[in-house]
Amino acid sequence: MVHVLRHGEVYNPEGILYGRLPGFRLSELGVQMAKAAAQGVAERQVVHVAASPLERAQQTAEPIAAQFGLPVGVDERLIESANWFEGKKVSPGDGSFRDPRNWWVLRDPVTPSWGEAYRAIAERMFAALQAARVAAEGREAVLVSHQLPIWTLRRYVERKRLWHDPRKRQCGLASLTTFHFEGAKVVGIGYSEPAAHLIAMSPTARTAKGA
Repeated sequence: MVHVLRHGEVYNPEGILYGRLPGFRLSELGVQMAKAAAQGVAERQVVHVAASPLERAQQTAEPIAAQFGLPVGVDERLIESANWFEGKKVSPGDGSFRDPRNWWVLRDPVTPSWGEAYRAIAERMFAALQAARVAAEGREAVLVSHQLPIWTLRRYVERKRLWHDPRKRQCGLASLTTFHFEGAKVVGIGYSEPAAHLIAMSPTARTAKGA
């Protein structure tokens, strides 16, 4: 079994799409979300923990690794997707999407034209998932990643088209998307929100900034 955890809330007072930019760490509420996620897997048989190299993912992994006496591994395949709008404000009404100079970037929603191809995201995430399964040796692993990569992985495993409406993603802050295996085959997918009570307190919970 491999649990893929989305990181907690990030401190982002400027409201930009931070993507892969360094220096974006968890907010105080995000730290509490990470602890809640750790409590959510406290009774599991976790023997392997790895995370995206970005600070927010590493921070989210730390309390989980600590409670099992494990190191936090770094897996580059779990990193946030590349995005042309990184470092820009993309909220409705701020001008980034309304500026005609940016329209060429939005020309293809299927690949998509504004960032890393969904297929590339799915393949690297699936490789990380399988590597974690092997590392856990029949027990359980936790991987910490980001909203779009996690949701793309889920759609890939479910054999659904990879392009989608981001408003319909089931991947809340500090949520767990759990992949159940029989051998190397995924036979079920579960979803839980151990930090749901904290998500309700987050003003950014329903946004996709940097996800």
